[in-house]
Amino acid sequence: MHGVGLPFAQRAFAAAGFPADKFSVVQVQAAPDPDFPSVKFPNPEEKGALDLAIAHADEVGAAVVFANDPDADRFCAAERQADGQWLVFTGDQLGTLFADFAISRHRAAGRAMEKLAIVGSTVSSKMPLTMAMKEGGASSDCLTGFKWIGNKALELEAEGKTVVFAWEEAIGYMHGSEIRDKDGISALVVLASLATSLADAGINLASHLDALYGKYGFHATSNSYVISHDSVKTDEIFYRLRYGARAEAEVASDPKGALSLPTALAGFPITYLRDLTVGYDSSTADRKPTLAVDPSSHMISFAVGGEDGIQVTGTVRTSGTEPKVSRVLHFAHVMVTYYLCWRCRSSGTAKEQARTARRSRPSWPRWSLLWVPTGFARKSTSWTVLRLSHM
Repeated sequence: MHGVGLPFAQRAFAAAGFPADKFSVVQVQAAPDPDFPSVKFPNPEEKGALDLAIAHADEVGAAVVFANDPDADRFCAAERQADGQWLVFTGDQLGTLFADFAISRHRAAGRAMEKLAIVGSTVSSKMPLTMAMKEGGASSDCLTGFKWIGNKALELEAEGKTVVFAWEEAIGYMHGSEIRDKDGISALVVLASLATSLADAGINLASHLDALYGKYGFHATSNSYVISHDSVKTDEIFYRLRYGARAEAEVASDPKGALSLPTALAGFPITYLRDLTVGYDSSTADRKPTLAVDPSSHMISFAVGGEDGIQVTGTVRTSGTEPKVSRVLHFAHVMVTYYLCWRCRSSGTAKEQARTARRSRPSWPRWSLLWVPTGFARKSTSWTVLRLSHM
């Protein structure tokens, strides 16, 4: 995407044995251009970034679109569906497909499943980690960024594990042990290989993803961010989350002891809280987090539920490189399954409605930080802002 990846992608495509005539390039985006004239922002996961590629795919009859960012370390993909519409995969959906590919190759090679390990950032979907554990392997999460992910992979390998895959939801993927960083070129080749093998069996990527949901449990992610150029205002937002109405003098004397983190979300009790800015983790005996603490940035994580497979986890954090306040929510297992089963009672093909519901995401208002679905038992499903209750 107006970057340096094209010649490396072409060479990797050929080295993997794919015919050159199956590699069709969007010429207006092929050459490096620091002005990135064809997109508002040169990130493949941004809305509209793949529009030209999808239009080109329609012209040439391609079924799958691949895209790298300008320095080719990130990767995104889209696939034409049976109705002619295009599905742009999220970073977590691609992570799930990649994890399955890596697990399958590990098993096919006859390697011990207990040696297998997968690493993901703490704000990414837990589905690939669930997959690794269900298959008898190990999983680990770590802070966002491949300096953390790569080092965690090295730690696990020092313990005798084989890290077959690592990723973060921001479309960054690490395959194998040759490159200890995110790499969009290897991701392109892996997904091309997976899409080809599935097509030979009469299956597309979206259908395979649905099958993985059926096998391991349905997971969904919603993330968004707000731009905040005012660092003082950003600090005030997180101060209120951590300390409620407590006075600054009380907090200054004992920042960790003065914590008054929320105890409920939308009326549901919070079962887990972690603050990696002040160094608090409710799940450990000494209340100290196992992940690194960074007082220079904000990051608060939480969980709701967990009983009977119903769980929502989330994180609110600032970006280390951009003036953003981000929020991510992960819905897992039964909570969303109840919703899908209810939706399937209406007219139409139940199976297709379930697929549509699984892949669709609600329109999250940009101004909200945290949202949760409500109204599963009613005919109209609503989305309401989480109301935080402090101690």
